[in-house]
Amino acid sequence: MSALSSRDYVPFEEFSQLRSAKEILQRESDAIKVIAEQLDNRFCTAVDLIVTCQGRVIVTGIGKAGLIGQKIAATFASMATPSQFLHPAEAVHGDLGIIQPNDIVLALSNSGETEELCRMLPILERMNVPVIAITASAQSCLGRAAKIVIPYGRHQEAGFHGLAPTTTTTIMLALGDALGIVTATRKGVSAEQFARFHPAGSLGKRLTPVNDVMRKGDALRVASQSETVREVFSQHHSPGRRTGAIVLVDEEGQLTGLFTDSDLARLLESHREHQLDRPIHEVMTKNPTTVRPEALLEEIVHIFTKRKFSELPVIDEAGHPVGMVDITDIIALLPTADH
Repeated sequence: MSALSSRDYVPFEEFSQLRSAKEILQRESDAIKVIAEQLDNRFCTAVDLIVTCQGRVIVTGIGKAGLIGQKIAATFASMATPSQFLHPAEAVHGDLGIIQPNDIVLALSNSGETEELCRMLPILERMNVPVIAITASAQSCLGRAAKIVIPYGRHQEAGFHGLAPTTTTTIMLALGDALGIVTATRKGVSAEQFARFHPAGSLGKRLTPVNDVMRKGDALRVASQSETVREVFSQHHSPGRRTGAIVLVDEEGQLTGLFTDSDLARLLESHREHQLDRPIHEVMTKNPTTVRPEALLEEIVHIFTKRKFSELPVIDEAGHPVGMVDITDIIALLPTADH
């Protein structure tokens, strides 16, 4: 009998670790489900306050809650809601000066009794800066001082005797994500706006506007639809590596069709050489699929994949061609997972 492979059994030590990990994930998942079911109009009131805020959302918290607060502040900022994290200990040692009268404060604390945080509250009240609290109890020091409280109740921390902040920080993170995304939706933040704040990395590549990757100017091959096929190919050249498509326009310069190298090959394969000296509009692809310069690379890749295109004309509001997207130009821009 052959020896068992390492995948045929799980050592007891690993089995115990996996069981503990699953219990931790399940406990945190169950807690979020409870919060989702209990969420009420206080959440909507908090969103209203953030949407109408004329300044910034100042997020504050200490310890693990502070680390979650930094992520929440980054989430707001990435979706066009100005936000900044403020450490409570630094705040009471002079950094409260960054808070302006038109700002609001989003405070995170499980107990709601954190000393440094509670010392900030009377000052914020005198400054007439409203506070949104994400905390376990509305009856805590933080809860009583806040204008809006999103209470999530008491939850046992997951793992290691329930000592380390786990379940509660997961709840804070989830509520912060919900506030950020719902606020962005209420404000009508578009994919283009989101892309503007994410120019780097694989996400930035996917959200790159077509205008940044399309061929334009001298690299765009444009010809009149009344010219013959032979004239178009012999007289319209572009510098560098040429694209495999020519944009055809009418007398007003509006796009009417597209003719590609593949179209030329089909003419020759079908022995229709006489068409080479006929107007190209007779054999061009009429009313081709087009995109606007503000379309995102992710959308273009979807069109190329679904429609099996290699080139895609880009037009302005008046229907005039302003660019051409060639599939060979964008392959290198795609995240590895999309290749």
